[in-house]
Amino acid sequence: MSGGYWADLPAALNQFRAHRPDVTLMDLRLPGANGTDAIVAIRGEFPQARIIILTTSEADAEIQRALRAGAAGYVLKSAPRNELLAVIRSVHAGNRCVPSDMAARLAERGGHDALTQREVEVLRLIQDGAKNKEIAAQLNISEATVNFHIKNIVSRLQANDRTHAVTIAIRRGILQV
Repeated sequence: MSGGYWADLPAALNQFRAHRPDVTLMDLRLPGANGTDAIVAIRGEFPQARIIILTTSEADAEIQRALRAGAAGYVLKSAPRNELLAVIRSVHAGNRCVPSDMAARLAERGGHDALTQREVEVLRLIQDGAKNKEIAAQLNISEATVNFHIKNIVSRLQANDRTHAVTIAIRRGILQV
């Protein structure tokens, strides 16, 4: 087993090629890339790679992206040592492992809050303070279409209004501050 800090995505790939670890612990934040990009790159070359995300982020969107990219586990840096070891052992044995509280939260939402790319663009513009007319002009769509997107966003996120939708999206990691 080898360890160490991977400075960026190319370094991560080179180290993985050189050492071929049984299990890899990886943060979601790498200079010049993110952990999801690294998972995709490593698993593209090594489909059997077992990667566990070890991070401080509890954002639902980040957890879902990491798991969709092929992470076998997801654990917080604040997790007790015995929990981290249990996740490593479980993933080493070929299982996928997400802490039960995170898994329950993801299952509870059941994908109902999945937004389309266009809805995320609209939400990002709302976050930036744009009015519906400005959003329509920037995205080259009608104001009625903007209203339709906002209605869907509010419904999917189970928000009270557009401002509440932005707050929920930030909390879930859909939008960045």
